[in-house]
Amino acid sequence: MKHKISLTVAASLITALLVWALLPTPMDVELDTVRQGRFERAIEEEGKTRLRERYLVSSPVSGRLARLDLKQGDAIEIGATVATLWPSDPGLLDARTRDEQAARVSALEANTARAQTRVASTQAALNQARIDLQRISTLTRQGFVAPSQGENAQLSVTLRDKEHEAAIQDANTARAELMQLRVTMQDYAEPNARRGQSPYAIKAPVAGRVFKVLQTSESVVSAGTLLLELGDPSQLEVEVALLTEDAAQISPGAKVQLLNWGGPLAVMGSVSQIEPAAFTKVSSLGVEEQRVKAIIAIESMPESFSAIGDGFKVDVRVLVQVVENALMVPVSALFPMGARSGLFVFHNGRAVLREVQVQARNGVSAWITTGLAPGSQVIVYPDTHLKNGSAVKARSPTQ
Repeated sequence: MKHKISLTVAASLITALLVWALLPTPMDVELDTVRQGRFERAIEEEGKTRLRERYLVSSPVSGRLARLDLKQGDAIEIGATVATLWPSDPGLLDARTRDEQAARVSALEANTARAQTRVASTQAALNQARIDLQRISTLTRQGFVAPSQGENAQLSVTLRDKEHEAAIQDANTARAELMQLRVTMQDYAEPNARRGQSPYAIKAPVAGRVFKVLQTSESVVSAGTLLLELGDPSQLEVEVALLTEDAAQISPGAKVQLLNWGGPLAVMGSVSQIEPAAFTKVSSLGVEEQRVKAIIAIESMPESFSAIGDGFKVDVRVLVQVVENALMVPVSALFPMGARSGLFVFHNGRAVLREVQVQARNGVSAWITTGLAPGSQVIVYPDTHLKNGSAVKARSPTQ
């Protein structure tokens, strides 16, 4: 009897060992927690700062520019002299040209004298016409001449007056032409200092700092040559090139965070403008992208980002959606499941398949609207062999 009992116990143990050996080994999985809180969806791109108003100071006329004493970073006041310029001398005349000019001067002098003579002649004719009009008007009132003669006399005064005005204009034109030609014949062989020519002071159009000095040494410059670049470093904005599909989701006034600019805190701003025209940009992978420029106005106090200058790199984060008390799961826990998304919930050592409706997602979390309770644990990065009801165990942090 005892022998039979021993055999029965041994058989039961062997059977249990066989069943245990044939049971599937629980799969190691990584877990994360469902949480409830503030969900943010943002567009992130790399931008750069730029001056809101940039002033380029150029030479108004051709001339000799004095050496500039200003350096990059120097502070300037509005109206301060930033450059000194002596206008260029006219070209020298050769002997033949001077003789030709002298002959033209003689001709213009004669023309001026003739115009003055015509002025005197037309003045005399106008005076005579006025005397005739006065005499005929008297005879007309007395009835000795017809009224039509008075009308003819009035017309003659009007014509003589117009002829006199034209003669005066011709005389003025002749004098101006003569003066212009005499100016061209002045002697410009002497140095500026000996002629007493005054330098031209170029003034700063704005208070701020010097950002670039484009001409440093004394030199001869032409009209329109750029000399300095000025601006106010406290008046900065950020320029960022957004993908057109991202820009379509952003409206002026959208809140922006500026990150990784070198300081510990985020600089706050808002979208002030999205340019209406897009452009093509080739990405680092060689893919053509349609992008559009957005301008970000900085709203934080200037002292909080005083270390930022023109052309500095910043990371731009534009908030396009904010949901309070949203139910969120890690994006890494989701996988396609028909028209919706699926995930595995960890429950009593088993992987339980759940279908969820994703409303929006960012790079880390997804906002879902299902009955999952906050604090539930879900499996992230699920294995392709994982099935509903599979035995699983949480992977230890050291694995």
